[in-house]
Amino acid sequence: MDYSAYDCLLFERHDHGVLQVTMNRPEKYNAADEAMHGQLARLWADIARDGQTRAVVVTGAGKAFSAGGDLAMVQRQIGDYARVTSMLGEMSDLVYNMVNCPQPIVSAINGVAVGAGLVVGLLADISICAEDARLGDGHIRLGVAAGDHAAIIWPLLCGMARARYYLLTGEMVTGAEAERIGLVSKALPGEQVLAEAVRVATGLAAGPQLAIRLTKRALNSWLRTAAPIFDQSAAYEMLTFMGDDVKEGAAALIEKRAPRFA
Repeated sequence: MDYSAYDCLLFERHDHGVLQVTMNRPEKYNAADEAMHGQLARLWADIARDGQTRAVVVTGAGKAFSAGGDLAMVQRQIGDYARVTSMLGEMSDLVYNMVNCPQPIVSAINGVAVGAGLVVGLLADISICAEDARLGDGHIRLGVAAGDHAAIIWPLLCGMARARYYLLTGEMVTGAEAERIGLVSKALPGEQVLAEAVRVATGLAAGPQLAIRLTKRALNSWLRTAAPIFDQSAAYEMLTFMGDDVKEGAAALIEKRAPRFA
């Protein structure tokens, strides 16, 4: 499989068929612009067809895993029907392509992970997180409904009460707390995260492939059952991109101040 067209991502092959994918915009804390978001949406379908890859590790370059959607991209979407409908399709592709990718995916959450980045971090089959990483769904603070991945996966991982709390308040959670509430699989000191993710992926790659892939497929039936919930939340998020609150939310983030919603 040729991944040379993915210029926002780095690829490294480890032993036993482990493919490491690194989101590579470190100067922007790996925030996803249109190019990166599109590549993340398409990537998992290509990996599914990659006969050399038996397990995947996904991480971020530099200090962050991913700071979510690039604010310049967010501003370009506001009130733009064509961009919003295109993004709705990409959001669906990202979620469903990860769910349907047969190879097990291990995320190495090495730093802050929010929004679009957290989609990749939490929809991975196993998530290894730095204890001091900060995770959160920032949609409410931006002034849009929590779409992306939140409604489909947060209640399954950490329960409805905590999902409601974090998604309605937009508060962040540390990696250590994320492990305690079940949002991630394991939290470790930051310097150990990538090595542990590679170790876990190597074990999966060396294991019985059909059994592992069919187990993943069965477990992800929980997510397929919740697909209408995701579709609804994604549509609601894009609907709120056509309103006024997102204009104030984006401006407040750029100006580093508290938003003043109407």
